[in-house]
Amino acid sequence: MATQQFDKFKKYFRKKPSIQEIVREPTSGGIVFRHGKKGVEILLIQDSKDRWTIPKGHIEEGETAQQTAKREVGEEAGLTDVDVLGWLGKIHFRYRRIDKLVLMTTQIYLVRAKGDTNAIQKEDWMNGIKWFSFHDALDAIEYEDIGKLMLLAMKRIRQENL
Repeated sequence: MATQQFDKFKKYFRKKPSIQEIVREPTSGGIVFRHGKKGVEILLIQDSKDRWTIPKGHIEEGETAQQTAKREVGEEAGLTDVDVLGWLGKIHFRYRRIDKLVLMTTQIYLVRAKGDTNAIQKEDWMNGIKWFSFHDALDAIEYEDIGKLMLLAMKRIRQENL
């Protein structure tokens, strides 16, 4: 009986391997918007852990951050008719990958979707993709730093009448 109870809690006491390497991963993505029936709408994707976020991914060799943002919006949402309107900022976060500490910097761009914006398609690894009203997108977004840049994006959309 005591062994069964110990086994149940054993997972909380496993020692993680020590950090052997620090890896920097530059990424880029876009806050994608359109003008819908209810005003400005923001496109969010739902990752495999059910977190709502923006389309983003790794910057490939020979590619600029702006090119990556446009490519990732195309790959992750199926939207290829877009305008990258400018840089909004960058976010930093870190996470552990076994014995590596990954330092990720993501450049975020403001992206206007054009053409048939209802023809969004999610990739297989995603749990969802959806247009949200701006306020619903702010409520759904899982990352505070991205939420702050969404506010900046909305300010720019209004001020520049985009």
